Amino acid sequence: MATMTHDSAAQRRLRSGLICAVLSASSFGLSGPLARGLMNAGWSSASVVAVRVLVAAAVLVPIAAVQLRGDWQLLRRNAALITAYGLLAVAGTQLAYFNAVAHMEVGVALLIEYTAPIAVVSWLWLRHRQRPGAATVAGAVLGTAGLVLVIDLRSGLTTSWVGIAWALAAMIGAAAYFILSAHGDGTLPGTVLAAGGLLIGGLGLLAAGAIGIVPLHATTNPVVFQDFTIAWWPPVLALGVVTAALAYVSGIAATRLLGSRLASFVALFEVLAALTFAWALLGEAPRPIQLLGGALILTGVVVVRRGEPTGASDSGDAQSLSVGQAKIREEQVIEPTS
Repeated sequence: MATMTHDSAAQRRLRSGLICAVLSASSFGLSGPLARGLMNAGWSSASVVAVRVLVAAAVLVPIAAVQLRGDWQLLRRNAALITAYGLLAVAGTQLAYFNAVAHMEVGVALLIEYTAPIAVVSWLWLRHRQRPGAATVAGAVLGTAGLVLVIDLRSGLTTSWVGIAWALAAMIGAAAYFILSAHGDGTLPGTVLAAGGLLIGGLGLLAAGAIGIVPLHATTNPVVFQDFTIAWWPPVLALGVVTAALAYVSGIAATRLLGSRLASFVALFEVLAALTFAWALLGEAPRPIQLLGGALILTGVVVVRRGEPTGASDSGDAQSLSVGQAKIREEQVIEPTS
């Protein structure tokens, strides 16, 4: 009877984790088309991201303050985690990606950054002795092949070692997002981690702009999409609330429920979501080769999932979560939002 109860709880946790992961990936996928509209209206890419992150922080900080219930010691005990999350997972990843695309094609930079799941698997293997099984390796191969097809690297490419170095730094930042999201003792609400990290990351991006690492400029020009034109502020609001606040909170929840490894592979769904939103908002219809790549990505995710131990969590701190801890964490997730 106890075994059946445990299995049922594990299945609920898996289902909740997958829903959160897909929601997070879909929300992140919307950011590209919205950002493209703002950049076509005269915004710099760094300004788009800085505003997106700071708007999200403004949304989440009041909620996080309520969840803390005056327990500021909790913030002090987790200051290193929150700071690392903000500097690595938020600001570091964005800055590295911006510098990568300044030296190389966007598709190549994305392909390198989206190998983050392989970095997560390698970290868990080296740091926590969680050796990947055959299904995980096969899923990684299928997912990577799918990414190559989705990004469609058939045009003439140039090689820049500086660009490659920045893209690898972005990949490390993306991997840190999954590893740090799963880290903790179960007492730090996901909303608090997201709010603190976004605030630190946003301030970091502003500091980078102030010293000239990235250009910061914006306009109030109308934003033009495929079938409509809109004022500048609704896309900015959607970027902050949906593609950042919702995306990071649900992403943290997914990683804590699924573990770093599985969550990082499910997050590849972001590439498919980005294609869909680009088609709807920008009129960029996916090519057949990209649809084939999407099918390979989904197949890879399914293969990785089938290779995961039932009810197991590879959260990165090598600690198993009790059902009670899992329930607490689920209750700390903002519903809904990715």
